[in-house]
This record gives sequence, structure tokens and C-alpha cells, in this order.
Amino acid sequence: QVQLVESGGGLVKTGGTLRLSCAASGRAFSNSAVGWFRQAPGKGREFVAAICRRTVWSGAITDYADSVKGRFTISRDNAKNTVYLQMNSLKPEDTAVYYCAACSTSICRRGPDEFDYWGQGTQVTVSS
Repeated sequence: QVQLVESGGGLVKTGGTLRLSCAASGRAFSNSAVGWFRQAPGKGREFVAAICRRTVWSGAITDYADSVKGRFTISRDNAKNTVYLQMNSLKPEDTAVYYCAACSTSICRRGPDEFDYWGQGTQVTVSS
């Protein structure tokens, strides 16, 4: 079992930055695929980014939705059992509740239903 807690959300202006944190407890998740998703009001849960492996034998990579590529960076600090999402050049359309999720395996996935563990979410609001 993995328990995840997100933090770092807030209210920022267009063009601003935030760094979200996803802290794990219960057990380490250094070998798990970890993703960030977001859900805006009235919309479904959307893939944002993941740190994962293409196969069990390959090295770790990062995977980003086209809408955030070049602006967001996902990273991992295994010593702190924490995954981060650095968000730069924020836009109003980035406004959403952001969720951290982990898979029981290291393989890259983009579907919310393919992730086993979820945090409670943290609100990000970008004013126009």
C-alpha cells in the first residue's frame, strides 16, 4: 500500500510558477510509475505528466501531455520519497485540482484507471 499527500497548490497570476509535491508514506515508491493528473470543474480527469519506464528493463523517463510540455517538469527525490511537479508559465487553463497517483508497477501509463494509489488533490488557480 502507498499513501500519497499532495501539497503546494495555490493562487497565482498568469505567467507565475508553482511547485507541487507528492509525499509518499507507508512504503517507498521509487520503483513505481508516478503521475500527475488534473481535473477542472465540469471536466474529466486529465493526464499531465509521469515519471516511469517504457519497459521493465529500460531506464526511467518523463512523459508529458502536449498541453504542458515545455512548461512543466516532473522530478523525483527518492531520499525524501517525494515526487514534484514544477509548473512554470502558468495559464488560466491550468486551473484545476491536481492529483498525484502511483502505479503498482513502473510501466508508463496515461489512463487514470491504470493507477492504483491516489492523493487527495491540491487546488491550483491561475488568474487571468
